[in-house]
Amino acid sequence: MSFEAFMIVAAVLFCIGLYGSLARRNVLAVLMSIELMFNAVNVTLVAMAKYLAPAGLQDDISAVLTGQVFAVFIITVAAAEIALGLGIVFAMYRTNESVELTDAATMRN
Repeated sequence: MSFEAFMIVAAVLFCIGLYGSLARRNVLAVLMSIELMFNAVNVTLVAMAKYLAPAGLQDDISAVLTGQVFAVFIITVAAAEIALGLGIVFAMYRTNESVELTDAATMRN
């Protein structure tokens, strides 16, 4: 695959995730959409590390793996975000018996 194909796939994934996070009212659907956006960023970072590495840096492995390292950090942050988000979803469901975003304002009590 070419670099442009990776960028197109990443842009489509990001747009789907953005639409899903703005259009949905269910908290779980919003969290899944945010994960799609994180994955689009991961695809972009890995593709840039593969195709845009300078020619003089090809011998240095640390310069070539920067995109993969950033992708691992993003996956770690996404896992922490999902763990925290699911805790909030469980608390919402216990108090409201609903996981809609419009019911989140009633959790202030």
